[in-house]
Amino acid sequence: MKLAPTVCLVVLLAACSPQPAAEATPAADAGTPARHRESGLAVVPLTVTTATATHRFQVEVAATPAAQQKGLMFRTAMGPDEGMIFPNSPPQVRSFWMKNTVIPLDIVYIGPDRRVLNIVHGEPYSTESLPSAGPVINVLELVAGRSAELGIKPGDVVAW
Repeated sequence: MKLAPTVCLVVLLAACSPQPAAEATPAADAGTPARHRESGLAVVPLTVTTATATHRFQVEVAATPAAQQKGLMFRTAMGPDEGMIFPNSPPQVRSFWMKNTVIPLDIVYIGPDRRVLNIVHGEPYSTESLPSAGPVINVLELVAGRSAELGIKPGDVVAW
């Protein structure tokens, strides 16, 4: 029976001994976009150039029908320089609503010339249809009021 305490001591010491480190996940190469921690969507830089400044954002790309259908639904926070872009091809009139969307949003419609066509304000949980003023190639969602705060208006240029 004296052997049992010795075996326990050996097992305990083995468990506390240094173990080989787990392999690190390879770093993404420069051509791979970052992924959003919550949605898993690619995050890319986007700029809006107004008459007085260029404003920089990091936006999630909702490229698939499923990602576009979900959008920012159920999200409870978004930073002032974050957003979501919805690519749209071919250009067409789009309309968004805010069902299940907790954060009030600016919905920025971007025409085929890559200029802001119109901006509408989306109220949380509203099922009101918020249409573009014409055919668009992209729709950008920002935190509500951010467009006005930065002076973003129709005619400004969007690049991403």
